[in-house]
Amino acid sequence: MALAIELKGITKRFPGVVANDDVNLAVETGEIHAVCGENGAGKSTLMKILYGMQGPDEGTMHVDGKTMTFTSPADAIAAGIGMVHQHFMLAGNLSVLENVILGSEPTRSGVIDQTTARAHLIEVGAAYGLEVDPDEFVENLEVGERQRVEIIKVLYRGAKILILDEPTAVLVPHEVDELFRNMRELKADGATILFIDHKLEEVLEIADTITVLRHGQTVATVKPAEVTTGDLAELMVGSQLPTSQTSKSTVTNDVALGVENLTVLDDDNRPVVDSVNLQIHRGEIVGIAGVEGNGQTELVEAIIGTARASTGSITLCGDDITHQSVRHRRSGGIGLVPQDRHEEGLLLEAPLWENAALGHQMKMPFGRGVWFDRPGARDQTEMIRSKFDIRSPDIEVSAQTLSGGNQQKLIIGRELSAEPDVLIAAHPTRGIDVGAQAAVWDHIRTARADGMGTLLISADLDELIGLSDTILVMYKGKLVATVDPASVTPRELGSYMTGAAQ
Repeated sequence: MALAIELKGITKRFPGVVANDDVNLAVETGEIHAVCGENGAGKSTLMKILYGMQGPDEGTMHVDGKTMTFTSPADAIAAGIGMVHQHFMLAGNLSVLENVILGSEPTRSGVIDQTTARAHLIEVGAAYGLEVDPDEFVENLEVGERQRVEIIKVLYRGAKILILDEPTAVLVPHEVDELFRNMRELKADGATILFIDHKLEEVLEIADTITVLRHGQTVATVKPAEVTTGDLAELMVGSQLPTSQTSKSTVTNDVALGVENLTVLDDDNRPVVDSVNLQIHRGEIVGIAGVEGNGQTELVEAIIGTARASTGSITLCGDDITHQSVRHRRSGGIGLVPQDRHEEGLLLEAPLWENAALGHQMKMPFGRGVWFDRPGARDQTEMIRSKFDIRSPDIEVSAQTLSGGNQQKLIIGRELSAEPDVLIAAHPTRGIDVGAQAAVWDHIRTARADGMGTLLISADLDELIGLSDTILVMYKGKLVATVDPASVTPRELGSYMTGAAQ
């Protein structure tokens, strides 16, 4: 088969680290090719080079047999390469059509030609089985539909080679099935797909070929029939695939967090959290399952204090905190792992020791009231760095220099080191590799055994089932079901989440 992509000897260096070290990658035309590896293995850097976001220090790149040098994504797009990023790059207040044509608007006599654009969008959607309503606002779409719009956006621009970065991270099982059906149709129509994923079962299901990176180098290229998930995990991290399973119960009778009749209204006075009741006991992990956009974010915001509850009450270890400030709730014993580590969890340009103090800067060892203790902060950060295996040259480097997994371990370490009574963990392992994932699970399980209560929100249903003592299903702002993790399957849980099992 002819090669759609051939990368030879790709090397990319950054200060203190070699991100790609003589990487080789050969992708046949019309195949689905998965790229696996730990965070920090070099996957993202390699994809950025292929998409023109960065240039290699050494090596050559060939697309459809032609030697290419890209200086920007525009060069990659012109060569027929499109990239769908893990974090959707869509404007919710614009229609599907407006999002798709944004930046490449067809014009006639100086005016945007929406008629031509609409016809082309409908044609692309029909050709690849990706039909969407051009006039629907993106903010009204389900997560799977938004991803479909992202794929249409790159196909609209003529892409024949698609890079999909962690495309299943926020999808429930039936949406994953739909995505895989779309990917197979794209492949049947001649598209070439590069698929970046941490879920090894999915990789084995969808890929024709798998390339594994470790420490910036290519360590293997295999066929799915030749390997198991355990084999892939060992190639990636040098050990067997970890499990999220929690076997021994540590649940006590002491209520750490109580939520009673909690309602949160949106800007149009519609309930996005609707009369929610839940309790989390010390030593208990309560999982929240739900398709994104069903009120989980607003529930977290109401508990931490960044959103105002319209009705209801919230108690922390018996104290009413319903009307207390975020600072009071944090100092009172609530830890938070936010759903977006870049937007809400870190100051990316700040050094690690400043990030380790976020939310805790008023308390020892970081400070005393208004006085910040820099030596104490540095000592505490070194402890966190060591205990939570955060791999960095030192604590002076900025958070943005860390891999996603190490950024997440920094946040987990910061929150757990404060010994909270309750941890709110929103998607704590999203977008991180199996090694970092196992470390996060271990730390949460250890804190659970020490009596910490945890509210776990996750799109990873295996993670929810494995870690949780009980699972609540959230649908359209309401808690609609309570299921037993010991007996429910991911597919059954997905049915509850979409309302099919109501």
